[in-house]
Order: sequence, then C-alpha cells, then structure tokens
Amino acid sequence: MKDVYDVAISLIQMFDDLDMKESGNKTWSGAQFVSERSSVLVFLPGLGEINYMHELLTNMVHKRLQVYPLHSSVTLEEQNNVFLSPVPGYRKVILSTNIAESSVTVPDVKYVIDFCLTRTLVCDEDTNYQSLRLSWASKTSCNQRKGRAGRVSKGYCYRLIHKDFWESSIPDHVVPEMLRCPLGSTILKVKLLGMGEPRALLATALSPPSLSDIERTILLLKEVGALAVSGQKEDENPHDGELTFLGRVLAQLPVNQQLGKLIVLGHVFGCLDECLIIAAALSLKNFFVMPFRQHLDGYRNKVNFSGSSKSDCLALVEAFKMWQACRQRGKLRHPKDELDWGRLNYIQIKRIREVAELYEELKNRISQFNMYVDPRRPVLDQEYPHKQRFILQVVLAGAFYPNYFTFGQPDEEMAVRELAGKDPKTTIVLKHIPPYGFLYYKQLQSLFRQCGQVKSIVFDGAKCLMNVLALYLGSRAFVEFSRNPTERFKTLPAVYMAVKMSQLKVSLELSVHAAEEIEGKVQGGTVSKLRNTRVNVDFQKQTVDPMQVSFSTLDRSQTVADLLLTVDVTEVVEVGHFWGYRTDEKSAELLRKLTAEMNQLELAPLPAHPHPDLVCLAPFADFDKENYFRAQILYVSGNSAEVFFVDYGNRSHVDLDLLMEIPCQFLELPFQALEFKICKMRPSAKSLVCGEHWSSGASGRFASLVSGRALLVKVFSVVHSVLHVDVYRYSGAQDVVNIRDVLIREGHAELAEESYESKQSHEVLKGLFSKSAENVVDASVPSPGKDDEKHLIRILLESFSSNRLGAPNCKVMLHGPFNPYELKCHSLTRISKFRCVWIEKESINSVIISDAPADLHQRMLVAASLSVNASGSTMLLRETSLMPPIPGLPALLSMLFAPVMELRVDGEGKCYTGVLCGLGWNPTTEAPVLPEHDIELAFDVQFNVEDVVEINILRAAINKLVCDGPNGSKYLGPERIVQLQDNARQKLLGLFCQLKPREKIVPKWHEKPYEWNQVDPKLVMEQADREGSQGKNTFLYQLHKLVVLSP
Repeated sequence: MKDVYDVAISLIQMFDDLDMKESGNKTWSGAQFVSERSSVLVFLPGLGEINYMHELLTNMVHKRLQVYPLHSSVTLEEQNNVFLSPVPGYRKVILSTNIAESSVTVPDVKYVIDFCLTRTLVCDEDTNYQSLRLSWASKTSCNQRKGRAGRVSKGYCYRLIHKDFWESSIPDHVVPEMLRCPLGSTILKVKLLGMGEPRALLATALSPPSLSDIERTILLLKEVGALAVSGQKEDENPHDGELTFLGRVLAQLPVNQQLGKLIVLGHVFGCLDECLIIAAALSLKNFFVMPFRQHLDGYRNKVNFSGSSKSDCLALVEAFKMWQACRQRGKLRHPKDELDWGRLNYIQIKRIREVAELYEELKNRISQFNMYVDPRRPVLDQEYPHKQRFILQVVLAGAFYPNYFTFGQPDEEMAVRELAGKDPKTTIVLKHIPPYGFLYYKQLQSLFRQCGQVKSIVFDGAKCLMNVLALYLGSRAFVEFSRNPTERFKTLPAVYMAVKMSQLKVSLELSVHAAEEIEGKVQGGTVSKLRNTRVNVDFQKQTVDPMQVSFSTLDRSQTVADLLLTVDVTEVVEVGHFWGYRTDEKSAELLRKLTAEMNQLELAPLPAHPHPDLVCLAPFADFDKENYFRAQILYVSGNSAEVFFVDYGNRSHVDLDLLMEIPCQFLELPFQALEFKICKMRPSAKSLVCGEHWSSGASGRFASLVSGRALLVKVFSVVHSVLHVDVYRYSGAQDVVNIRDVLIREGHAELAEESYESKQSHEVLKGLFSKSAENVVDASVPSPGKDDEKHLIRILLESFSSNRLGAPNCKVMLHGPFNPYELKCHSLTRISKFRCVWIEKESINSVIISDAPADLHQRMLVAASLSVNASGSTMLLRETSLMPPIPGLPALLSMLFAPVMELRVDGEGKCYTGVLCGLGWNPTTEAPVLPEHDIELAFDVQFNVEDVVEINILRAAINKLVCDGPNGSKYLGPERIVQLQDNARQKLLGLFCQLKPREKIVPKWHEKPYEWNQVDPKLVMEQADREGSQGKNTFLYQLHKLVVLSP
C-alpha cells in the first residue's frame, strides 16, 4: 500500500510540470503561473488513510501545499475550508472519502487521484454486527469521482490501479443494500401489513436476501422484543413470530430497533424526554466536534458534559439541554452568537438543529401510542437527579442488550512496582527518558500543561531497579499532577488526559544533549555518576534533589509516632474522607510555636501573581485574633482566592492583597494537617444510586457523627500520605462507637477490601510498632553521598540554563504516557468473548482507569452500537456508558432484560451460582436458538429466590405499560400511566438498593457453560403473568422460570 501512496505523492509533485507544459503556449509570466496552481482531489477510503496521507504531504518540504481533510467526522467549518481559494503560489490538495463523489462539489479541482477503494457498510456473517469493510469501489462510483475533475477547465483523473485489473476485477455496480444491510425494519413493515411469513414475501424481491439472513433477523427481532418469545414451546416458529406492542411502535419510528426500544423503556420508567434526545442524536451524525488536530480539547469538553456519569449518551443529553436552555433564555438569538456558543462547546450547530427536528418528529410519532413527555416538574428532592440518572443508565442497558462488556482486573502488585510507590490516581509513567532527563524538566512540564498542573516529576534511571524489570522498563519518569486536597479520591482528569494523549499518538519529543557531550563539558566528567540517579523535581517547592530509592509503599515522612491519635476534624471532603490535626499537647505546642514564629516576622507580599498550588501565607481569624498561617492556593477568582491551610486542614476565601510570601525556612517544615480515610469501607448501592458517590443522607449522617468533636482514630495504614483509619467517637462517659459500623448498620456503606498498598503498609506499621524505636532503621536518612549528588545537580542545571552546553542537538521521542491501572474490556456474549475490543477514540470511555483495584466485583460497560473489523477479530464500541460500581450489577441487568434465562445451581441444589441468558433453546432440536448472543455469568454476590421473584415483578410492571389489547397501553389514562411508571421506578430502585447488601461470594463457573436445559424439570417452576395468560402472549418480557432450591 505504501507504494501506492508514493505514486500519489509523485503525481502531485508532477502537476507543476504538467501545468507549466500546458501554459507554454500562453503568455503567463512566471509570477502569474505560480499564483494559479490548480487544486487536487484525492479519493481515499477512510479517515485513517486520510491522516496518513496528510502526514506524508505536510512533511514534504518547500512544496507549498495547503492540505484539507474532507470526511463526515470533520467539522462543517473544516469542510468549508475546501471551497476557499488557496494562498497565491500554493496548491490546494483535498483528501476525501466518497463524500466528494456527490455530496460536495469543489469547482476548482483540475486533478483527481483515485485509489479506487471505499468502505462499505455490511453485516458481519458471524455476529450480525455492522462492519465498514474495505472494498474496491464500483466502476459507477469511480466514474462519478472522475467527473469531479475539470468542472471549470480541462481536467485529469488518475486511477491508481492497473488497467487490466480495472477491466477484470472492478465491479460494475454496488451490491444492493438489501443484500448487505440489516433487514429488521423491512421485516417489521411486512409484519405490520399482515402479509404473511416474511421469508415468503421477501423471496419475491428483485434481489432477494438469503434465507439465513431473514431467519437471523427474525431471531434478532425476538431478542429486542419486537416479536414475541414464547419460551421453549414445541410450536414456536423460528422463522416468524407475533408482533408485540414494541414491534408496532418500532415499525412506525425512523430509528433503528434498539433506539426505538430505548424510547419505549424511557416511557415505562419516566425518562422519556432524555431517551428521545439520545435516540435522535444517535440516529444522526454526532453533534460533538472532535476537530482535526484538536482531538484532546474536544474529548475534554465531552467528558465535562458527561459529569460523573461516564456515559456518552448522557453527555449528549446534557449538551442538548444546555443548548435548549440557552435558546429559551434568548442567549442564542443571533446566528453568530449560536455559532460562537457551538465553537466554545465543540458542538456543530447545524447537526444539533437536525437532532432537535428529529426529536420533535419522534415526540409526535409516539403520541399515537399514548406516550407523552411528562410536563410535570420533578419533585424538589436532592436525590431525584441522581436517581433519574441511574434509572436512565439502567434503561440504556435494557435498550442495548446484549451489548454488554466487562473488564479484566489489573495486577495490583505489578502496578505498584511499575509506579515505584507513586499514587496511581495522580501519576503517569513515561519511558525512554534520556540520560540526565531532569535537565529537561521544563520541556516535560510544558508537554503536559494542557492536561493539568504538574506537581512533581521523578526521573528514575534504569539501574534504580535492581531486577529484570529494569531491562523492560528502561529509564522512566513519573509525572505527578496536583490534587486538590478538598476533592474526593478519584483518578484525576489530568491523568485521563495524559493517557488519552498516548492513545491519540501525540508526539512527545524532547530536544536534548548527548550524554557524552554533557559529561565531556561539565566538571571533567564527574557528573557521570548522576546518569542513573533518581532525581525529584518539585514544582511546588521549586527544588531539584536526589531521591532515596524506596521499595516500600510506606511514606516515611508521614510515619505516625503512634497508632492511636486524637484529632479535631476541620474539613469533611466526603463520607469517610476528612482532614484534621492532632490535639495532643506535643502537636499543639508545635503549632503554637510555628504560628508565633511566622507572625513575628516582617512579611512581604507575593512577588508574582498567585496561582493554584502555590504555597504562601494567608490570614485567618481565630478567637477574634487574626494570624498568618501556611496555606496552599486552590483557586483564584477575581480579586480573591480560596486557600487550604496546610497545618490545620480547613479552607477559607482570602483577598489576593492579603496573601504573603512564605519564607524559605517555613517551606521545608512538613505540613501538619493530616488527611484521613476510613478503611475497609465503600458506598452502599443506595448511596451510589442516590448521590454523586455518596447520597445526601449519608453525607449528612457522617457530618453529624464527626463534626465539632474530638475523635479517636486508630491507624491501619499510610498510603500516599493519607492515613487509612478506624474512627471512634465517644457516645457516653466511657463508650466508644465505630463510625464505620454506624454507617454500615444504617445502610449508607458496606464493608470493602483494602488495596494491596494499604495492606502492605499495614504490615510495615505492625512491624515498626512491634519493635522498640531504637531498633528501627530509618531508610529515609540521607546518605553522605546525597550532598555530593545535590551539588553536582546544581552545577549541571546552572551549566544548562546558562547555555554553556550550547543548543541541544538531539531529538528523543518519549514512550507513553502509561498508567498500569488502565482497564481493557471484553465482551460478555459467547460469539465475542475472545475477540479483541476497542472503544472508539471519540468515546468518553476510550480511557478507563480503575479507581478501586481492590474491588473484585465485575464492572460493566454498555455500548449503543458495535461494529467489527474486516477479519471479524476486533470489535469497535461506540457511544458507551460505564455502569455504577454496584456489586452484582452485570448479573442483575442481564437477568432483568434477557428474553429467557436459566439459573445455575450448585451440586447440592442449595444456592444459585450463576445464570445463562439468551433466547433459550429449541426443545425439538435441543440446540440454542441464538447461541452467539448467549451470556454465561457466574455470580459474585449471592442471589436467592426472592431476587428472582422481584425481577419477575419488575418485568410484569414493564409489560403493563407496553402491551396490546383492550386494556393495553393505548387506552390508559394519564393518571394511571403515572401510577404505573412510579410503580416501575420504585420496583427498579428497590431491586438495586437493598438495605442489607447482597453477600459477597467466590464466583463458581458452571461445568457446562452455554449449555441449556441443565436443570431437573421437576425443580423448575413456571411463573405465569395472570394478566397475560389469556389470548395471544405478545408481552415484551416473559416471566423467568424459578428453580426450587433444596432446604
């Protein structure tokens, strides 16, 4: 393929000679000729090929080319650039897909270069997922492309294939759409018209689809619920089925079946408006812009719209509602204002307007089925928006069943080693760092400025790790970003952005000196001992120092003198996470002395404008007396700043004029405020559903337990300077109450595992406190050689900054950034279980980093659409949603939305161990009906008979709102609909938010995975829907069969 690109490049270079030859008979001067170079249109099959060709052309020196990409994913603004006249003397080169065949006409094109390739949407034979296959364009298409040249003058077309190949192998016409695209809508129309069995009617088409495609489509319509599933009954026709109420709705909607189902489930659960927005947005081209060469900014913007939901679909809803609100308030009255708003928010106005039109059309169409957007304002309940978001996430899972995915677990021990004890939530790793890498810390800082505030960079030579791992890792650098001490523990957005840079293949290039050159010019070569020294660059303290190599996760600078502490709480960050300071006499005296010393000095104002992360002195009034204390700036807004007092742990707003410079001697003293996290605790399902991470009820309860009183804390471990503790409060004269026990008992929290680092630190602390203090060897005491290294580092930095080394003459390409806790996902369906899975780079979840690697419960990702590559080996997920980390969630959602399920039981028949979900099995052939989409799950929490009954009750509640007949959905009054919706919502929340969490169990996989009919029929109990037992059974969901357990 590279040879073909080379031919295309050579042709573009040759066009100057061709233009010159043509102009030989004319009277143009050289200047006139140079100013009128004709445009070139290159037809390529896709965005990847456009990017590659763009890179080749932009790397050509002195060729004076203006290169423009033209593809459906580039912004309309960028598309309009192709119509601009080039700068005089430059040639315009347009790199386009088949969008320029007919959709776009550029009049000044004289030359067309055609690779004769295209990407065609086809259905994968194995999975029925759509796939963009690379194929030869038809002669019809190629002739259409040829017609793009010479619209206003003589034109030329160059096809980059052999003439013989053109005659013998290029097809005359495109394969008819009916033979390569999904047949779902066609079959639904046939069923709606009552024209008999679909395969008989479609056989009469001019280009009839294959029988296997029709049969497969029937099965997929049963899976989505458009055709009724009657369970394992002998008389079921695998090639036909009864149209359900959902099927009738889908046949009337101009969206695909899963998006239609999304709308109907949105109606059931009272989130119809949001589902209409999502369905409209996913049916059209994405209105979020990822501009060419500005992908990181576009991605960041989309992440901001999604908030904490980790959902592309919810980001679409938020952006659409913001646009609607701005229009209603009259902010976007003028077209220019609207375009500016779109540019600022990376949204294409033309496309979001198209979504608004389709949204209105869908709203109008569903009204004939008695579905209306509820005009009532939601109850002013603090928890309502969070519950609504969770319900919407569940509805997305129901609509896009079985597009379910889960993740592999990171190896915590390996990850801790790879990060050399650094905090994974704030740190990324770079590899291939050149010798004396610390000289280039400013270059490195500037590379990541677009990600976030860099706090420190540790340069780690290869010899620092005395093991085989060093050979693999090479020399590394750990870039740590600043964390706001008053924000909850989570992987920083800056870390996500940095890892995203790696995914986007953003070039990380340093201009450096050769190691030999440095050693030859500085100190007669004595600096060579620094080549593999571990060096820490601290931007907050503005220091560059050698570091001791540490093999322990325990931060010795924060080692506590005692495991039992009494503390005052000054700042609650979230439930279980707070700041405070020690109240014992020794600590109190240290703080008094520090305050007195600082306030005796003549303080100077800040030498430069304040910025976040800067440590300074700030005033605080305590007992009517104002003193200055050490503080870190969190935010600067106008003429004031929010500061965090680093010795006490509280924060305050301060005028900028009142901030003072901190004397150097006070910067070196360790900060006295302590950060605490209650150990072995995580939010309960109820807290996750009813809040951002913790519900408002949990937050209020925790604040009431810890605020305004001295607490007793018992240190379990110290991880990244945070004390993981048990917290006790005095409830009477002598009684103490464990706060974690209170939160668990009241349903706000549940027990959790501590991380590998925390457990390791706990063991170290136990060892330390089991010995006498004299026997403890402090590994952090600096060795005599460190002073020598510090002196050499200073000399080397001075030589570099004073330009004594001359200009850097080498380029080094860094590898990364990496984070060892980044997760890779795999499919839950049988056909795709071992396929490679990629999440499209525009998705919010294209980067997922584990926040809680110690939590072994399965996480779940839902994709709105899937496609496969040409070979079928790799799946590409689009418009993804990461589900909340609720234990047992994948199993609950699979059982709730699967057409048919079969429970797995243990050998003694006493408990359920897992479930097989899918379309069931055929009793005649005993074969699975749709084996490719079967999902086998092993439970990681205990489910019982009551859980299955609750799932069936909820399925019956859904059916009441989506059914035909005289008592069907079309004939329900508004009050009855609201009543049924509220009932469905309450049942849904009750299923997930149990007061007592489901018991954690070790997953046990069934000995015959993916095999149906594995339960003794005597133990199977049919669950009949009383209201659906009469007449035709065309409900959306059949009730699952219960398996009776042994006592």
